[in-house]
Amino acid sequence: MQTSKSLKYWQWRTIIITMVGYAMFYLVRKNFALAMPGLQADYGISKVQLGIFLTLNGVIYGLSRFVNGILTDRGSAKRIMALGLLLCGVVNIGFGCSDWFAGFLARIAGSHGSGVAFASIMVYTMGLLWVVNGFLQGMGVPPCTKTISQWIHPNELATKMSIWNMSHSIGAGLAMALCGWFIMPHLGTDVSSNPEMLAAIASNLSLDVADPKVLQFAAHYGAWRWCFILPALVAVLGSIFLICTLKDSPTDVGLPEVVGKKKAIVKTPEEKAEYKVFVSRRVYRNPVIWVLALTNFFVYIVRFACLDWGPTLLSEAKGMSLASATTVMVVFELIGGNLGMLFWGWATDHIFKSKAHHTSLVCMIGVALVTACFWFIPSDAAWWVTMIPFAFIGFFIYGPQALLGICAVQHATNRAAATANGILGIFGYASTIVSGVIFGFIAEHWGWNLVFVTMIVVSIAAALMLLTIFRAKASAYEEEQQ
Repeated sequence: MQTSKSLKYWQWRTIIITMVGYAMFYLVRKNFALAMPGLQADYGISKVQLGIFLTLNGVIYGLSRFVNGILTDRGSAKRIMALGLLLCGVVNIGFGCSDWFAGFLARIAGSHGSGVAFASIMVYTMGLLWVVNGFLQGMGVPPCTKTISQWIHPNELATKMSIWNMSHSIGAGLAMALCGWFIMPHLGTDVSSNPEMLAAIASNLSLDVADPKVLQFAAHYGAWRWCFILPALVAVLGSIFLICTLKDSPTDVGLPEVVGKKKAIVKTPEEKAEYKVFVSRRVYRNPVIWVLALTNFFVYIVRFACLDWGPTLLSEAKGMSLASATTVMVVFELIGGNLGMLFWGWATDHIFKSKAHHTSLVCMIGVALVTACFWFIPSDAAWWVTMIPFAFIGFFIYGPQALLGICAVQHATNRAAATANGILGIFGYASTIVSGVIFGFIAEHWGWNLVFVTMIVVSIAAALMLLTIFRAKASAYEEEQQ
């Protein structure tokens, strides 16, 4: 009885600590979405260039999740996660100061901190730093996946992992709220009375100086840098919190393993050889894992279209102010996303008999329907009317966003959980090739309507992929015990 009570305490403690830790990764990752309009206004960085930033960051992040998944399955999840969060904070501080660094290099080049040299150095500096940040971000999910699969029994994994997965929405929502409600309105410099700055902002945005958007951005000039520096300081403190509080597995606190015979670290040659064969069978040669990975590619196209382009999309396609767009994004994440993860996680264990791929199929059909509803709402509609279907996109899309990874854990078992999720990560973040630079190019040249159509098409494609594994079992644990 005492062991059971102690286990439950440590299970919930582990879930809460990893939720807080991973939410902090989002503070120094999704802050970029709120900074994008400011970077475009202050320095004339185009949607295509911003899309390239998102694409490179996402692709490198996906590869990093795979690499760090392999490392995490063989090492200490706590140390990898804490180090990654610390370094992400350092890189974000550098990003916030990147225009000063670019100005310094431009003056050395003889351009006096302005002109073509400054613009080029600025873009390359920001791009490099955001790619590095993408790699370091890959040190967040694998440790959480490994740790939770060590602490939670497979029969409870969908419900408990969905609770943990709220960290995505909580972190992104907090990043949106911190940057959109606090930093942008209060920490920028109001240059609305400066004719030269107004002309420069209007030129950067390709607008007439009398356009209301010019004055809107002029009131927040330079605020974008604090969208990186302040969250970075929180991340540094978060890394200290993780290293002091997180435990890798039940054996670290004297409790028995929840399921299987997983060891924290693979050491001997015999263990390494046996483990290599196991991973090959349960991950690399497992068709279910590859179907889940391709489905993840489609799911993340929709998710990132909303998450990365959300403030810009809502402003340009639906005519919202920055404040209203921020509110809609916070509701999308904290209400739509969190309620979706909790409900669909519960439904998986209690309605769909722990078959996460069945739940995800229902969710993707829902995504296609509510995206069409969002598309057809006129741009002059009240912001709260537009918010309703947009929040429901979050409600449906965060179901498979959480559940596909859970399904991969169930079929790879907790011995290869991080590796399997690393493969899903590669495909998921390869989606930024579409949601980043391609969507940026489409929006800039043909408008947002074609972006909405693409979102609907890929939602249907994800549903079709899931149909191919409809008859798959809920997990592979019984098969491994035979």
